[in-house]
Amino acid sequence: MEVCSKKLKRLVLELGGKDPMIVFKDADLDKAANDAVAKSLSNCGQVCCAVERVYIDESIQQEFEQKVVDIAKKWKVGNPNDAQTKVGPMNVSKQVEASVKEGAKVLYQSDYPIEANSNYYPVTVLSSLRQGMSIQTLETFGPVVALSTFDGTEESAVTLANDTDYGLASYVYTTDLKKGARVARKIRSGQVGINCDSLAEAQPGCPWVGHKHSGFGSHSGSDGFRSFSVPKSLVFTTNAPKN
Repeated sequence: MEVCSKKLKRLVLELGGKDPMIVFKDADLDKAANDAVAKSLSNCGQVCCAVERVYIDESIQQEFEQKVVDIAKKWKVGNPNDAQTKVGPMNVSKQVEASVKEGAKVLYQSDYPIEANSNYYPVTVLSSLRQGMSIQTLETFGPVVALSTFDGTEESAVTLANDTDYGLASYVYTTDLKKGARVARKIRSGQVGINCDSLAEAQPGCPWVGHKHSGFGSHSGSDGFRSFSVPKSLVFTTNAPKN
């Protein structure tokens, strides 16, 4: 921004995220669990709009956590040249160890290659996370599925989702689409996927926007083009010429 400011150049910034996923008790739990794992672990978790905080209705906690662990077990850590590998090297041990010291529970950790000077890290599923823990506030960018609970109300879900400096993407899972839309409108993020991956499913005309510390301006769609366009008005006191 400082460089652009010298000549008043327009710019768009897509920055980080600490993206929440809300799972209500009426959600399709199999789909929600699969998406929670996939959106947390894809590209080793190195995606700006990755799911980094999963909030589960406390009434379905045990059932959902078990589904997540069962799916996470299918994600193999290893050499990216191996066709069976789903997670490559990315070490986030310090953040996970800190969260455990703060009270997090490790539900699962996968096998992983132990090689000298390597940065492999096991697929990790954490539970019993609380607001204020470092893993709930700082970007993880690693192969971690972070699970916590809420009381099942829309108000609590929105409050927890918005309890972050970031606002890139969010995800809401419920079979009640009216409820999903209500909650989505109250979450302060640029895009909200309701029972889906907003990045994968968005139409080409949708702008990609970051709220709060997640960005400045937008790209994609007509709004993105406007970010780098300068409007001009032609004013006539008589009828404008046809050509």
